[in-house]
Order: sequence, then structure tokens, then C-alpha cells
Amino acid sequence: MIYLDYAATTPLDPAVLEAMLPQLSDAHANPASDHGPGRRARLAVEQSRAKVARAIGAEVGEIIWTSGATESDNLAIKGALEFYGEAGGRAHIVTSRTEHKAVLDTCRYLETRGVRVTYLQPGPDGRVGAAQVIAALEPDTCLVTLMWVNNETGAINEVEPLAPLLAERGILFHVDAAQAVGRVPIDLSQTPISLMSMSAHKAYGPKGIGALFVRRRPRARLAPQLHGGGHEQGMRSGTLATHQIVGMGAAFELAAERREPDSAHALRLRAALLQSIGSLDGVFRNGGDGACVPHILNLSFEGVDGESLRAGLPGLAVSSGSACSAATQEPSYVLRALGRSDALAGASLRFSYGRGTDEADTREAGAAVAAEVLRLRELSPIWD
Repeated sequence: MIYLDYAATTPLDPAVLEAMLPQLSDAHANPASDHGPGRRARLAVEQSRAKVARAIGAEVGEIIWTSGATESDNLAIKGALEFYGEAGGRAHIVTSRTEHKAVLDTCRYLETRGVRVTYLQPGPDGRVGAAQVIAALEPDTCLVTLMWVNNETGAINEVEPLAPLLAERGILFHVDAAQAVGRVPIDLSQTPISLMSMSAHKAYGPKGIGALFVRRRPRARLAPQLHGGGHEQGMRSGTLATHQIVGMGAAFELAAERREPDSAHALRLRAALLQSIGSLDGVFRNGGDGACVPHILNLSFEGVDGESLRAGLPGLAVSSGSACSAATQEPSYVLRALGRSDALAGASLRFSYGRGTDEADTREAGAAVAAEVLRLRELSPIWD
């Protein structure tokens, strides 16, 4: 089996596992306990908090532990609307139609509570531009929430030019960076993002742990969504999972160190994959060739049934889109927002790869896809 689903989850890096093991075998104390073992666990937590902060150019006190990017998105969006909306009567959000379900479903929930949401249409390349966001602002806009890197197409939104424009208007800017850490340069000391969601398992860390960056100057204020103990500066109560936190710290430290060589490796893999599929006609790239991270490649194949295509590739671990939407069996809403027909959106494959992938893997995968597409087209009564 060739694993090409790194955008869904990455393998645990061996160095991350090594860092976690002592916390699973020897250091079992609660980091909130005020005794020697508890203080040692708390030290491990704070050292990891510092590693995550350094990886994104943040201050240590701006990192709030969560269970993952989904919880971080919920805390950022609901927390901001509850705090600022109730205090100042500001109840408008700007987002895009191609956000992760963790953002879209949260926004739709808030609409049932009277919040108005503007859903922007991305361009044909899958990107949302800064000017487009600014044009959608209203006097009562409280929050803009926009992902840095799209999880299905790899398209990079105009986060860096947009951030100062929102900051000067006093509008909170939340960014889902689950697919961005280790793939694009991130320096929050220079880019005035207010809130940023992160996940360990998208960056070779363990599942079940994430973080939310909450800017201190100017201060972003949130209403907590979990109550009971006042942990994490009162923003997220609950006993901290020391082993997972240590894993996230190790993973983010590696992600910062390896960003450039990892990106160069992914570029080579993408080129090999495209070359091996290049002989096929009727192949459409989703997300464009420009501002796109190299570790995600999304292609649609004309003239084939998507379910049949995926069923005919048992040796490949690939997906048709976000793992969080796989249960619906519907064509990707992200690709439909880019203008793809239901048929083309359904006949799409997302290839995502990383440190454990080699060029032979991608060439073999590309050859298998090309052969299966040709086989299905030969059986099709409508393909000419």
C-alpha cells in the first residue's frame, strides 16, 4: 500500500515518538498538581508550549492547548462572537465557501443564533484575495475567518497581506493553519493575525492535541467554551495530556527546522507524479499552478466515475477530499465552489505526500491511476 493521504493525517515522526515515550511510561503526574512529579509534568508542558510558540513566531503565553484544530476553530469563532458580539453588538462574520467543515458548521450554528455570515466565493485558482475580504466588511463585522492553506487543493489564501488591513480596522482575524505549519513561513511577530488554529497530527505529531494562538497585544478576548477549573488562562478547562503536548512540541520544532527541505522534497514528488500522469487527456488540476503548497495535488479525471476509480486503486491510500467529509459520499463542496461539475468533482483524487514518500512511490501511483483511468474510459459508453 502506497500512503498518499498526508493531508488527512501524517505518520508520527520517530523523533516525536521518542520524545513522548517517557511521558507515557514514567511521568504520569497531573501537570496541575502542586508536588514534585506534578511540577516536572508542568515543566514538560511549558517547554513544549515554548517550542510551539517559537515555531510560529509567537509569545509563550499566547499558546492555548486544545484537543485539535476543530476545537481551536470552535473556541476562536464562538468565543470571539460571544465576547465581542454580546459586548458591542457586532454580529457579522466573513469567511469563504471552501473552509474546513469545522469552520463552516460553526458559522452555520452561529447563524441559528442570529449571527450574519458572508461566504466568499474563491477564484478559479481556489484562493480568496485580500481585496475580496475587505470589500465584504460591514460596520458590525466582528471576525474574519480564513484558512491559510486549503486542505483539499493546497491553495494558499492571501493571509499575510490581509492581516494588517484587518488589524488597522480593529477586526479580529482567525486563521485555520492546520495545513500551513511546516509548509509555509509563519511569523506571527510580523503578521498581525489575532487567532490561529493548529493541529499536531497534520505535522507528524500525535492525534488528539492542538493549540490556539491568542494574541496578547492587541489582546484578543474569548468567551471560554469549556468550563471547569480555569485551566489555560481560563480559556480551556481540562486536565492536560502531557504526552500529547510533548509530542506536539517536538513535532512543531521539527516542522520549523525541516520546512525548506520538506518543501523541496514535496516539489520533487509532485513533479514525478504529474509526469507519470501527464500522458492522459481530460485531466484538470484543482487549485491552480501558482500559490499552492507542493504537498497537496488535487486532480479531476474526465470521463470516469469517481467511485469506480477509487475502487480500482486498492494499492493506493488516496482520498477524494477532506477526511472529515468522506462519510457523506457527495462530490467535494470545495471543488464545486471552484466551478467543477458534480461529475468532475466526484471524479477527483487528492494526492498528499511527505517525508515518508519517495519518487518511486509517486511514479508507481501515477502509473496505476493512469492505467485505471484508461481502463474505465474504455468501458464508458460516452467517452470518445
